Amino acid sequence: MGVWHGKTGRRVTGARVKKFRDKKKYEMGHSPTETIMGETKRRTIDSKGIHHKKRAVLRVKEVNVTDAKKNQTFRVEIQEVEKNPSNLDYQRRKVITRGTIIKTPKGRAKVTSRPGQDGAVNAVLI
Repeated sequence: MGVWHGKTGRRVTGARVKKFRDKKKYEMGHSPTETIMGETKRRTIDSKGIHHKKRAVLRVKEVNVTDAKKNQTFRVEIQEVEKNPSNLDYQRRKVITRGTIIKTPKGRAKVTSRPGQDGAVNAVLI
C-alpha cells in the first residue's frame, strides 16, 4: 500500500465525506529515503510535471566538502557518520540527512544538502 497525501474522507466532526473523485497521482507520497554509507547508488523518481528527482537512495560513497575559509571545494570519501541530531535512531543506523556530522579526510563536516531529494551530498567543514 502506497503513501497518499490527499483528503482523509472525514470531516473535522468525524462525519464521512462522500467521495466525488478518484485519487490523483500528484497526491501520492513516497516512503522516506534513508541514505547510508557505501557504494553509490541513485534512483530517479517522477516529480510533478515533466521533472524528475535523483535520489541517493540506498548508499553514497563521496561528499562535496567546502572549506569556507579558503573558498575551495573538494570531493572526498566519507569515513564515518559521527552524529545525526535529527533522529537518535538515524544516528544509531548511520543514516545521512541534512545536518548530519560526518568524518572526512579533510576533517569533520556538516551536511548541507538533502541526499534523499538531491541525489548528492554537500557539506561544509566545521
